Amino acid sequence: MNAVLVNAVLVNAVLVNAVLVNAVLVNTVLTISRTTHGHPANRCRGTPRTGTIGCVRTLLGYAKDHWIALSVGLVIALASAAANLAQPLATKSVVDALADGSSLSGPVVTLAVLVVVGSLLAALYTFLLDRTAEKVVFSVRRQLIGRLLRLRIPELDKSAPGDLTARVTSDSTLLQSATTQALISIVKGVAGGVGAVIVMFTLDARLSGLTLGSLAVVGVVMGVLLPKIRRVITRAQEAVGAVGAGLDRALGAARTVKASGAEAREEAAVTDAAREAMRAGFAGAKYSALVGGIMNLAFSVPFLLVLGAGGLWAATGSLELSTLIAFLLTVFYMTEPLGELVQGTTTLQQGLGAVKRIHEVEELAIETDVDQPVEAVGDGAPGIAVHNVKFQYAGRSAALDGVSFEAPAGGRTALVGPSGAGKTTLFALLQRFYEPASGLITVDGVDIAKMTRAEVRRRIGYVEQDAPALAGTIESNLRYAAPDATDEELTEVLRATRLDDLVERLPDGLDTMVGTRGLALSGGERQRLAIARALLRRPQVLLMDEATSQLDARNEVALREAIDQAAERCTVLLIAHRLSTVVSADRIVVLERGRVAATGTHDELLSASPLYRELAASQLLVPEAVEQ
Repeated sequence: MNAVLVNAVLVNAVLVNAVLVNAVLVNTVLTISRTTHGHPANRCRGTPRTGTIGCVRTLLGYAKDHWIALSVGLVIALASAAANLAQPLATKSVVDALADGSSLSGPVVTLAVLVVVGSLLAALYTFLLDRTAEKVVFSVRRQLIGRLLRLRIPELDKSAPGDLTARVTSDSTLLQSATTQALISIVKGVAGGVGAVIVMFTLDARLSGLTLGSLAVVGVVMGVLLPKIRRVITRAQEAVGAVGAGLDRALGAARTVKASGAEAREEAAVTDAAREAMRAGFAGAKYSALVGGIMNLAFSVPFLLVLGAGGLWAATGSLELSTLIAFLLTVFYMTEPLGELVQGTTTLQQGLGAVKRIHEVEELAIETDVDQPVEAVGDGAPGIAVHNVKFQYAGRSAALDGVSFEAPAGGRTALVGPSGAGKTTLFALLQRFYEPASGLITVDGVDIAKMTRAEVRRRIGYVEQDAPALAGTIESNLRYAAPDATDEELTEVLRATRLDDLVERLPDGLDTMVGTRGLALSGGERQRLAIARALLRRPQVLLMDEATSQLDARNEVALREAIDQAAERCTVLLIAHRLSTVVSADRIVVLERGRVAATGTHDELLSASPLYRELAASQLLVPEAVEQ
């Protein structure tokens, strides 16, 4: 009877071993696979904050506000591990009771309680950690979103939008497990492994030596393989990133690609990147298979050694049968903490890579003054003065080289000149998107560098050259800069920009969706929408960069009237290549190669400025007498 029972126990033990080993293998392979689809497990290097220890501290810092939940989760996890670790000893009591013929009720009930309690505790701490992880990720994402939206324009100029977006999406997701489950899995794995070793030595020192010796050999082999796996993972992620960058490039200019008949060329370029990702994936599959085999040996070899040697010693009477069974179950149990240790370490490595990338965002300069309160802006129209302003983009020649001029209060001042003369750059400085290298710009006699950016942008409205529209409705775009505008004010700007006819023709009126980047609207409609949005904000100064370049003659005349009306209550600065838009301006500033070439009215410049006369002649705006 006892022999049959022992055989049954051993057979079941072998089955349990197979299940646990497979679970660990699947876990390991999935962990490696997830790493290749996230961002590379970059090793934190460089400054103390981005060194490995610094990254770990930062990682712990993300979870510091949730230390109570994490501490409770850790206690529950350790309690679950203890319940699981006690199960082999309870099984030994059951076998001993069978051998002695004593009552089984106590040992069996104890074993059942340990199994149930261990399972319930595992479910509880998993739920607690997952919930806490979601809170950590939300906190990090909220911080990143706020920071990215406040990045200074020079930082945005040198950063890829897709890469910045990835910091909020995939990188922050890697923190989800790293800040909670990974750390606790490592602690639980170490504690469970140490506990299992103590139990094994309590049961039999000889079998313990065989088990730990075989695991040490496997550990050395894994230590050699892990750096190679990390390099393959990084290579694969770089290739996947190239695929995304190629698609983003092509899809972002889809109309240009199609109009140029370049679909096949773009497909070939992206396919090459995908092929490289496949090759890296092949290398990853090779190492994953190798790791799987080694992990299989890591748990199968100790089991076979213990079974062989322990069976021999049990047959000679130097080892109790119940001790052998308990030891085998302890070996099986070790697969769980070791698996958690491997998974936790890998997940932590992913998290450290994410910390490094998120830290890079935290190092980027942001505009810290855009959220400061601004006093109500009146209807007074201030004068604008530019004093010897110099500015240069990184790695390029001077865009502005000592520019000086004045725009009178309540007037219309136009900036004209060839492309690249510095007109749009000057507007960017007026909005404090950039800071001049020297010189200053004043509004009503006050240096804008002494104002907060919030105040500057509240006082100075801006209509950009490409007149972007945000995905949403026409009304949401109009109210974007002035969410508190009244319906009467909205109706007024619609009439002034001749958008009222368009809105009336549309079935959904103001609720009409403008499409991604406003592509559902024509270029002229987007320009009028941008102008209406700026006028609705009722700024003291209005900057208009090529605001009528895509309008037909009829709508251009209407917009000129709207500009004239705006000039009655604010100072207007216009950039225009189409000189018909600015011939009636109070003052025209001619820029050439970053310098002021001439200033005056249209008639004055026709006589005094060869460059302006050349621009006017090219657009048939020069009277015959002057042209001669």
